Amino acid sequence: MTPVAQSTDSAWSALRHPRFRWMYIAQIISITGSSMQLAAVNWHIWKLTESELALGLVGLARVVPIIILALLGGVIADAMDRRKLQLMTQTLMLVFAGILSLGTLTGTASLPLIYLMTAAIAGMIAFDQPARNAMIVSLVPAEELTNATRLNVLMFQITSMVGPVVAGVLLASQGPGWVYGVNALSFIPVVLVLWSLRVDPSAGQGGGRREVSLGAMMEGLRFVFQTPLLWSSMLLDFIATFFSSALVLLPVYATSILRVGALEYGLLNAAPAIGSTIGAVLMAQYGGRVQAQGKVLLGSVIVFGLATIVFGFSTTFILSLLALAVVGFSDAISTAIRGPLRQLLTPDGLRGRMLSVNMIFFMGGPQLGEFEAGLVAYLVSPAFSVVSGGILTVLAVLWVARAFPMLRAYR
Repeated sequence: MTPVAQSTDSAWSALRHPRFRWMYIAQIISITGSSMQLAAVNWHIWKLTESELALGLVGLARVVPIIILALLGGVIADAMDRRKLQLMTQTLMLVFAGILSLGTLTGTASLPLIYLMTAAIAGMIAFDQPARNAMIVSLVPAEELTNATRLNVLMFQITSMVGPVVAGVLLASQGPGWVYGVNALSFIPVVLVLWSLRVDPSAGQGGGRREVSLGAMMEGLRFVFQTPLLWSSMLLDFIATFFSSALVLLPVYATSILRVGALEYGLLNAAPAIGSTIGAVLMAQYGGRVQAQGKVLLGSVIVFGLATIVFGFSTTFILSLLALAVVGFSDAISTAIRGPLRQLLTPDGLRGRMLSVNMIFFMGGPQLGEFEAGLVAYLVSPAFSVVSGGILTVLAVLWVARAFPMLRAYR
């Protein structure tokens, strides 16, 4: 097939552009806080209930708002000033995290409050993420778009590594209320950068803004499903994260199987991100040299499933850490291929809507998978839930490779 042109330079060159650089630094702080809260919520609910099903319901609380609001969020991201949209969403997420912190610190937090604030933040993410990712094209020149996208992948891996470790320390010493408070404060740098940022509101919107309408939403859906490379890569993403959502069961593994405490739980949460960071750094530096990207993408997701199986069988802390690190490493390789592919294949005026559809797959998969993992663990056992998910992931990737030869042949 015809290759998609992309930069072969090191991704670090995107940081030469001040607007992207300042936004990048602010987002590192903010997303670190969000990663801390993700780990703390699971630990908090497990300590309150010791129920795998209650843990699974966290995923449901996160995914329902995304499924309902993501497509609308993409339409709005293509229709209005993306900077102003992010100002609103970041401010509201700060408020919601603050409410959760205050409720926990004062002893009034309950399961319904945790679920409600988790769902409210997820609803804001449905609007924020398409706008944030689509705005990259306004912050760097077109030739740096691939590099900036690779750096964003690296940012998510680093924050996913640092956040749970810090959360583990705070959970062990102070409790979840402090973690939620730190997350609330972490939104402030992004709000300040967005407030001072000067970008053309119509930049990256294909020559002008679009109306917010059902027709605009359907246009985005048609584009995705009529572009086989986009559709197949999103399907692969959904399948892998749905079946291999082992992280939601980490509180169960930490306390009931591995017999460790909050600090070790934080390290288990960070292990995938440690592997991801290594993979993302390698792809940021050398990703442009990878030729058979379709085969590498499929192979990395198979490794993702196999490492999940190993983690499911593990009863030792070190082996669990190593298996989760391999999970993260393989995920970073596939993400570093999928992200630039989607940005490069999508016209500016459709980027927000494409990213909103992608978010349903990218975030809907793991969150629905968390519910499925919690339910299966509740009905059968945690180990069966994780191991069966890894096996189904490998089988599903083999099916995708056979059903979508254009993805396998992508270079």
